[in-house]
Amino acid sequence: MSHIIKIGTRDSELAMWQAKTVQAQLDALGHKTELFPVKSQGDLNLTEPLYEMGITGIFTKTLDVALIKGEIDIAVHSLKDVPTRLPKGMVQAAVMERASFKDLLVYKDGFNPDQETTIATGSLRRKSQWLNMYPHHNIVDLRGNVNTRLAKLQSNKEWNAAIFAKAGLDRIGLLAKLKSNFGFEYTDLDSFIPAPAQGAMMIAVMGANKEVLRAVSKLNHQQTAICVDMERRFLRDLEGGCTAPIGAIVTVKNDQLTFKGTLMSLDGKQRIDVTDSMPWFDNIEMEECLAFAKNQSQKVISQGGKELMTEIKQSLA
Repeated sequence: MSHIIKIGTRDSELAMWQAKTVQAQLDALGHKTELFPVKSQGDLNLTEPLYEMGITGIFTKTLDVALIKGEIDIAVHSLKDVPTRLPKGMVQAAVMERASFKDLLVYKDGFNPDQETTIATGSLRRKSQWLNMYPHHNIVDLRGNVNTRLAKLQSNKEWNAAIFAKAGLDRIGLLAKLKSNFGFEYTDLDSFIPAPAQGAMMIAVMGANKEVLRAVSKLNHQQTAICVDMERRFLRDLEGGCTAPIGAIVTVKNDQLTFKGTLMSLDGKQRIDVTDSMPWFDNIEMEECLAFAKNQSQKVISQGGKELMTEIKQSLA
C-alpha cells in the first residue's frame, strides 16, 4: 500500500504504547504509517467522576470524529472504553491478542483491610466489587492516566490503596517498578470479574475504507475477538455503559469456553452472578458464541437484573 496509514490515538503513555504496537505490526507487514495523538474529553476533565459526565464513549469520541472526517485512517482503543455500538459506518477491524484481564490492588506499606481504609478508584464496577468484600471501607474517586493515578496515590496521605488494570501497568513497564519508584506493593484481585474486554486493544476503521480494512484485518486475533465480543454482548444486553458496575470475562482452556458475568448494585450489597461453559473448537461460529452470551445476560435479567439496572441508572441520573 503506497498510502500512509494515519493512526489515531490518545496521547497518554499507555495509549501511545498501544498505538506504537499496532504501528510496529503494520510496518512489519510493509505498510507506511504515521501516528496522530489527540486528547479525549475523558483525559481533559480529571475532576468530575466518569459516571457524572453523562457521555457515551468519553475516551473514544474525539477519535471517532477524526475517523469519520477522514483525518485519520484507523483509531486504536482500549476496547473496554469503546461503546458497544459503534458510530454508523465504523467497524471493528481487528482485536489484538489479549494481555492480562486482571484487576490488581496497589497498596502502601502497612495496608490492613481489617482497619479503617480508603481505596481509590474511578470505576463503579471496582467500587461495587470492593464494597461487596469490605463494606466498611471508604471509596474515593481517582481519575487520570496511569502515571497520574499512581502519583495521586503516593501524594495523598489519607489513601491506603488504589485499584488498577494489570495490563496497563505492565505494558508501560511500571508493574515491575511499583516498589522501587513508589514504594508500593501489589496483589492480583483474583476474585474480581473484570470489565468486558479488559486487557484487549481494538482497531476501528471506516467500513468504506476497504484498502485499510484489508491491511488491518491481518492483525486480528480470532480467539480474543470472539471472547471480547461475547463479553460486550453481555454488557449491551444489560444496557450498561463502560461505567456501569458490570463485569464479564470469557476464557478458553482445554477446549472449553467459560463465561463469567456479574451485575452489582452501587453499594456492593446486591450481586447477580452467572457462570456457564460450552465446548470450544477452532472453527466455532461467532453467532453461536454470541447466542450463548445473550443467554447469560437473560439469566441475569430473569434474576432481577432489569430492575437493578433501572435503580442504578436512576441513582446516576
